Formats: sequence, structure tokens, C-alpha cells
Amino acid sequence: QSPVSCPPLSNEAAVRVLRGQMKGIQGHCNSCYMDAALFSLFSCTSVLDSMLFKPSPLGDRNVQSILREEIVYPLRKTGFVRAGSVMRLREQLTEKGQCSSFTNAEKDPEEFLNLIMHHVLGLEPLLRLQSGGREQGCYCYQIFMDKQEDLVVPDVQQLVEHSFLSSDLKLVEIPSCFIIQMPRFGKDYKMFSKIIPSLELDVTDLLLDSPRECCLCGDLAALECS
Repeated sequence: QSPVSCPPLSNEAAVRVLRGQMKGIQGHCNSCYMDAALFSLFSCTSVLDSMLFKPSPLGDRNVQSILREEIVYPLRKTGFVRAGSVMRLREQLTEKGQCSSFTNAEKDPEEFLNLIMHHVLGLEPLLRLQSGGREQGCYCYQIFMDKQEDLVVPDVQQLVEHSFLSSDLKLVEIPSCFIIQMPRFGKDYKMFSKIIPSLELDVTDLLLDSPRECCLCGDLAALECS
């Protein structure tokens, strides 16, 4: 455990602390969905550190203290988190979510994020999406799309744009945090063998009613063609 606050890792420090054997979050009993999500959310960014400190009901402080002192701080300080620490978090979430399989079964990362962000910590939705005139709030966006023959080794920018287009979605506003779940794959089928991370994401064309330039004349666009 590490009760001392640690900032997220960056640049050379991230490479030094996180690279090598016995680094990352130790897997156990189908914990990969949670391990990957926690590593992505906290190892190298402070965007969601409010989850660690947000005032919450007395019964939920156990979740915050385990998350903060047994997972996030050790990960940032030593680059390693024991499986037992994640199991303690899973046991707490089992009680909060009234779902006994949280400690042993493989879950959808979205189910985990919804439970811990909404039902346990009471955070406001991070994303506001609109489709067909209806607006909805959510905590992460999962990429759904048909197989694209021209996308052999896509980057995240391409996948997000294709997914938004095929689902007729728009962002109502620029999100403070944009959590994206890559296309599903299993042992028997992978939609893409590799996906290139986009270090920056341009959401200009994904925004609802955002002023954009005409691709023909360069002036303010009046019409949008999919």
C-alpha cells in the first residue's frame, strides 16, 4: 500500500517505471478487463483523479481508499500492483453491484466503469452523445463498426470516425474525458490484428453543430455530406 500521493507518470519516468518484468497490474481470475481499464485510466494521466478524492457516502469510502492507496499510487510509484489489491476492489464492487460474479467472471469494461463511476462514486456522465435527435449520457464509448476492407491496420482516429458515421452519432460537446473501447476480438476472431494508437484525437467533425470549413471553397460550410 502507498498512502502517499503520487502524480501520474510521463515521458522518461513512465518508461523507467512501467517497462520490464513484473510491471503493470497482475492478472487473476479473469481480471484482465479491469486491469487494462485501471491501467489506462490512471497510470499516465490525472484526468480522472477526481474519482480518488470525490466526497462520497460513508459506505463507499472503502472503494476509494482501495482504488487510491492499493492500486493507483503503487502503480505510479513502483509500476506494479498485486492481484490481491484488485481482488479487494472486485469484492467491494460485488457488494455495491449486487452481482456475485464480479470476483471470478470476465466482464465488459463498460459494465465495470458504469458501476464504479455512476452507482458507487456518483460521477456525472463524461460523454454526451446525440443520435436521431435523442441525447444520452455515458461514461465510455465502445467502437461498433462493420468490417472495412480498406482498413487493414487502422489508427484510433479512423476507427472513431467510421464508428460515429455508421452509428449516426455526434458529440453534443467536447468531452472532458473521452474513454474509447476498441473493437471486440476473441480467440477465434479479430477484426484487426493491430491498431495504431492516435496520440491526438481530432473531434472537429464529430461535434454537433460545429462550424467547419467547406472542402471546396474554404468558406464556412453550409451543408454536411456523410
